[in-house]
Amino acid sequence: MVITLEEISKVTGFSVSTVSRVLNKKSKKYRISNDTERVIYAKAKELGYRPNELARGLRLKKTHTIGLVVPDISNPFFASITHLIQKYLYEEGYSLIVCNTNEDINTEIEQIDLMKRKGVDGYIIMPVGTQYEHIKDLLDDDKPLVLLDRNIDALDANCIVVDNYRGAYEATECLVHFGHDRIAIIQGLQNTYTNNERVRGYKDALADNGIRIDENYIVGNDFRRENGYISTKLLLKMENPPTAIFAFSDLITLGMLQAISEEKVKIPDDLSIISFDEIDFAPYLVSPLAVVVQPRELIGEAAVKLLIEEMRNKNSSGKRKILLESKLVIRESMKNLNSTANENSNLGVTVHRTAS
Repeated sequence: MVITLEEISKVTGFSVSTVSRVLNKKSKKYRISNDTERVIYAKAKELGYRPNELARGLRLKKTHTIGLVVPDISNPFFASITHLIQKYLYEEGYSLIVCNTNEDINTEIEQIDLMKRKGVDGYIIMPVGTQYEHIKDLLDDDKPLVLLDRNIDALDANCIVVDNYRGAYEATECLVHFGHDRIAIIQGLQNTYTNNERVRGYKDALADNGIRIDENYIVGNDFRRENGYISTKLLLKMENPPTAIFAFSDLITLGMLQAISEEKVKIPDDLSIISFDEIDFAPYLVSPLAVVVQPRELIGEAAVKLLIEEMRNKNSSGKRKILLESKLVIRESMKNLNSTANENSNLGVTVHRTAS
């Protein structure tokens, strides 16, 4: 049974307008006493009153709904970020519409158009990143918007990203210091901000340490498990296979681990591996997995705070681009070729740093 303002008015003896003003938090504006406010709130709670959000939204031209665009909800990283964003939005009184694009730009365009028609109050977009005119249209229409995980330099938009370049640089340099000079990467979706920055960090780390960049060791074409599996198979069949592989996502890592198991390759004796982002079970593998950790909790919280800030201060000038630090965690999946097994004292070290 739906409880109306009229019913609360009847049982409390106050007018419908007074009840409405109290429940819409306008008591001070209309000088309604604290005693009246307490009676109305108590009776509304007792009766199980819930506001009609549709009617309220039509009146205020707000839906109290945020649209979230996710590249691949099956990816544990994006699933975790989605969960955190939902949690923080709920605390702010907003509900969430999640649209999964499967890393397809046409699907992204369609899903954003759907959310526009539903009248969401703001957008958090983790874009595919190969096109951006549809996102520019949102900005031109002055829609509150935060880009997350993948920046688009051509757009003047609020943006939160992890320092992908530095994370990839430090992971690669660590492998070099461990004596590896045949280091392969399994990259994600090419020509996207995240992937490009990680590739750039990898290449610069090799170049800065005097190691020739071999394009044969740069493989892969998306952030999914199948890519990790197939790419690892191909790398292990090379005439001069890598001694270390750096996977650019946790799903790629899962595929890589499957291929390594099938080929009966031992980690780290035969092959060292490291992953960008941490799979939940990474520390508990037979050879605990070295990782570049992204601050998921901070990413989700920062995205919501930045969007809420823009929605509440739409006339404020200037967009904010926030660069978050990553953390390199060295574990037993990386073998130090310069040491014997018993001398590898660097294992288990967590490397912290400050973002640039």
